[in-house]
Amino acid sequence: MSRVGILTCSNATGELGCSSVSCLRDLRKREGEFARYSADEPLDLVGIISCPGCPTMVGPEKLLQRIRGLTEFRIDAIHLSYCLMALCPFKQKYLTALREHFPKIQIIEGTHGPHITHEQFREEVRSLFCQPRHTMVDVITGRKHEHTENNT
Repeated sequence: MSRVGILTCSNATGELGCSSVSCLRDLRKREGEFARYSADEPLDLVGIISCPGCPTMVGPEKLLQRIRGLTEFRIDAIHLSYCLMALCPFKQKYLTALREHFPKIQIIEGTHGPHITHEQFREEVRSLFCQPRHTMVDVITGRKHEHTENNT
């Protein structure tokens, strides 16, 4: 039996509402980066955690603290999610830190297969982040966001 964890992008999960459905689908079907596990081998998903967010100077250290929460439960592999691999400008630092601090755990770059190219994915995500949104400042000042006013 292989025991795995998944590390996701906190911006994708927290800000954009990704529920890891594609990651979990490919895990169940042994597709994408989960194709490496034999269909007759039991595969145990121990946990899913998100990265600590776009890091400051201590980003890798914060990540290692989070990963320890998985490693305490005897995982064999950590899959870095598709979104983290496609979007994260710090992924190389994260990969280096994980491989250095957890040499007995396999660090796998990816989860589900791509739906579109990484470039298209990044552009789509960029457009999601750049959409005008109503914020607490608008509530406090009584201003309606321009996008909201035009659609009401």
